[in-house]
This record gives sequence, C-alpha cells and structure tokens, in this order.
Amino acid sequence: MTENINPKKNRFLTNFQDERIILVFLVLLIAFPFVMNLITGTGLNEGVTKFWQGQFIVFFIMAVFAMSYDLLMGYGGILSFGHAASFGGGAYTFALLMKHWAPNFMSNYRIMVGSINITEAIVLIFVFLAVLLISILIGLLFSATSVRLKGAYFAMLTLALGSALYILVKATDFHQWTGADEGLHGVPVPLWLNPTQNRLTIYFISLIFMFVCYMVMKRMVNSPTGRVIIANRENEDRMRMIGYNPVVYRTIAFVSSSIFAGLAGALYSIWNTSASPTMISAVMTINALIMTILGGIGTLIGPILGAAIMQTISQFFYTWFGARWPLVFGILFILIVMFLPYGIVGTWRLKRLDVKNGWKRITGMLSRKE
Repeated sequence: MTENINPKKNRFLTNFQDERIILVFLVLLIAFPFVMNLITGTGLNEGVTKFWQGQFIVFFIMAVFAMSYDLLMGYGGILSFGHAASFGGGAYTFALLMKHWAPNFMSNYRIMVGSINITEAIVLIFVFLAVLLISILIGLLFSATSVRLKGAYFAMLTLALGSALYILVKATDFHQWTGADEGLHGVPVPLWLNPTQNRLTIYFISLIFMFVCYMVMKRMVNSPTGRVIIANRENEDRMRMIGYNPVVYRTIAFVSSSIFAGLAGALYSIWNTSASPTMISAVMTINALIMTILGGIGTLIGPILGAAIMQTISQFFYTWFGARWPLVFGILFILIVMFLPYGIVGTWRLKRLDVKNGWKRITGMLSRKE
C-alpha cells in the first residue's frame, strides 16, 4: 500500500516546525542574560554574563553571514569563494564613514526636531544606507562575472575578485584611510551602541537582527521569485526555455545575499569597533561555508545551528586544546561530513520519516509482546 504525500502539505509542516523551533529558540535567547545573571549573580553587564553575551553576539552576526551564504549557494546553487567581500565591504564602509566623515559632520552640523538633537540618528541612517549601497554594488560585480563563467571557473574567479579587494584594503597607499595591515581601530560609535558599556543593548540588537533576517530570507525563498531561483539552480536551460532569464534571478540571489552579508559586516564592525583585512579574506568565506555545511545546505535554519556549533566549539576547544584546536575541529568536521552528508538539519529532514517509522515498528513490537 502506497501513501500519498502532498508536497504542499509537507512543505507547510516543515516550515511550521522550523518557525516553531526558531520561536522557542528566540524566547530562550531573550531569557538567557537574565537567567545567567540569576545563576552567577554577577550583574547583566559584568563577569561571566557579560562574557557569554559577547560570545552570543558574535554567533548572531555569524549566523546571518552564514544564512546569506546559504541563500547564494544552497538556494541559488552558486559556489562563491569571494562572499567575504560583501561582509568586509559592509564592515569597512561603516568603519570608514564613522571614523573619517561622521565626526566632522556632527561637529559642523546639528539637525534638530524641536528641542531634540537627531544628528546622530541621521548619521547612522546615512551610514547604513551607504553600507546597503556598497553591498548592492559588490553583489552586482560578482553577478556580472557569472554571465559567461560557470562551475569551478566561476568559483576561481570569485576567489580572485575577493583576493583583489583583500589586497586593496591592505595596500599601504591607503594606509591613512584603511589602516592597511593593521585595519581601522577605534571606530567611534554612539554611546548606546558601545559594546563595552552597553553590551546588553548590542546583544538584543544582534538577536533581533538575526531573527528579522531569518524571517525575511525565509519569506524570500518561499516566494515565487525564490522558487524560480531554486528552479534555476536545478536546470538553467529549462528555465530559459519556459521564458525565465537565469541571469536576472542569479543577480537577485547575488544582490540579496550580498545585502545581508554587508549588514552583518557593519554590525560586526560595531561589535569590534574596528574593521580589519581578516573580515574580507578568503578565510572568512571558508568559515561561512563550513557553518553552512555543518548545519545543512539549503535549510536557513541549518546555518544558524552551524554558526552556534562553530562558535561554541571554537571557545571550548581553544580552552581545552590551545592553539591546536583547529586540528581537532577539522577531524570533527570530517566525521560530520562523512556520517551526516547533508548537514545536521538536512540529514534529519531526509531521515526523519525513516526514524519515525522505525520507532513505530519498535513500539508496535513491544505492544504485541505485552
């Protein structure tokens, strides 16, 4: 006897379960600082509670970066080794404007609404709009290179483009602007965004940022445009035959993923009050790739899990193994890829029906024996 499976119903149940998991996860993360404060009694902005808030802030930002890469590779089918260009581009845009432009503007101009000084808010809005613009331009740049190249050739070209931007920010010719090898440090941020004095504020901003980005990306991949991007991943020639232009939808995937990565980079610059060449290097792209593979490609919730695992493991492994922790993590990553080839979330989605049927057989056998 065959069981009829409704794809729409199955997709609805999957989406409902994912959203239920993410909502429970959100509630736990909102409660985390206050629970840690009660357990440790150290205060919300000091001690162990403050330390773990910092670890979670990095996790939230890296989760958005990993989701943006999953949007490009998992749903768009585009393997890029230059995705960190968007992340670092957003970080450097924010840092450059806040360090070299914002102080002069705020000292020479004052924008008032009644008796309220909104100059600082206007400056932040302008800076984030600039981050958005630069992210779009970087996405368009990488998209333009994908018109004629595919597969490994395109992946190598993205690596070359990312390396070119990496060399550009390290160039000594621009030392007074970018800081070259040292990077830009001491980037001024408003007091309420200072990660040292108001870490709890940054914690909740980063958490809301991750949740909003997840919901927007989830809505995007489930939209008609997202479905075309996924279909374009499967067979470009067929999509072209039925009237869709693969270049247009590939460009949408590039620009969308670049925007999310650029915004994550800007928030990472706020967290570090700096921007360094590491943020734009190929290593950062590889980290996003590892987080995506760990959690599950093409799942969105998988990269969040992958970012959580990588951030937690890196912290504990460094404590346990010191400088040798990447070697131990590499062995663990190989084992995960071998036994969970679709990532944790991807493998669970693939095998959960088999697991449920197995539990039904076991419980059925036990009930018959009784």
